Amino acid sequence: MQHRTRVKFCGITRYEDARLAVELGVDALGFVFYEESPRYVSVDEAADIIRQLPPFVSTVGLFVNASFGEVASIVDDAGIDIVQFHGEETAAECERIGRPYVKALKMSDEIDLVIEADRYPTAAALLIDSYDPTVAGGTGVAFEWTRVPATLRQPIILAGGLDAANVAHAIASVQPYAVDVSTGIEFDKGIKDPVKMRKFMQRVK
Repeated sequence: MQHRTRVKFCGITRYEDARLAVELGVDALGFVFYEESPRYVSVDEAADIIRQLPPFVSTVGLFVNASFGEVASIVDDAGIDIVQFHGEETAAECERIGRPYVKALKMSDEIDLVIEADRYPTAAALLIDSYDPTVAGGTGVAFEWTRVPATLRQPIILAGGLDAANVAHAIASVQPYAVDVSTGIEFDKGIKDPVKMRKFMQRVK
């Protein structure tokens, strides 16, 4: 029996975008707590959006090499369910927060996903993203999906350059647990495009 592919919309900065995402059936909303990102939100901005969400929508906080104290404080104050780590965090650092965590892995030429997966055995999922040496995520560029082995024990969240034009092919190629999109549903960084959001969900389904 084929499972339903879950969907996360990342880089949420406005309540109206979050509300439409929920109406479209998105499973999770991502909030970027990394100040160098154009999709950065403050803890107060995220908390205000999250307070207005209906039940059964997961909230994900994205961090890049943040201190334990910073992550713990933001997660509690904003009401974050799942923590997504995009830096060089070790498994022990990820576990210390005491929430389910997702570890993002960038598809550089030399990465071995099987070895990396073994480094994070407690991850709720692994997010496989495109590699760019200058940015932590949200590149809007796809990688070669055939590089993802089918033998990883953790659920796979596929990210990197997904949009309505390629997401169906990506799902067929990788059969991930979930897909994660940010740039592919925007008309400006951090500002979602309702038409692109709807088309993306239609293609996933």
